[in-house]
Amino acid sequence: MKKDGSIIPAPSNPSNIKALSEGFVVLVEAWTDIVRDEAENKAIKKTLTIPKWLNDEAEKNKINFSQLLQFTIKEQLGIKRP
Repeated sequence: MKKDGSIIPAPSNPSNIKALSEGFVVLVEAWTDIVRDEAENKAIKKTLTIPKWLNDEAEKNKINFSQLLQFTIKEQLGIKRP
């Protein structure tokens, strides 16, 4: 909801909730940070094209393409987080 710009409703006051005669009210705490972090760090597969000779040299030197691409994009954007 936050990402979509929707208004997140305020929590209900438990004393304002009327439970059925045999029921009861239970407090529920939502920790959205964990889910948000997981979603933001989800791996996304990208396809790229480079010349064969460059691929051969990179593989010979055990270059991790994914790690290098992430590092370079962060450097280009001025992002400091790991």
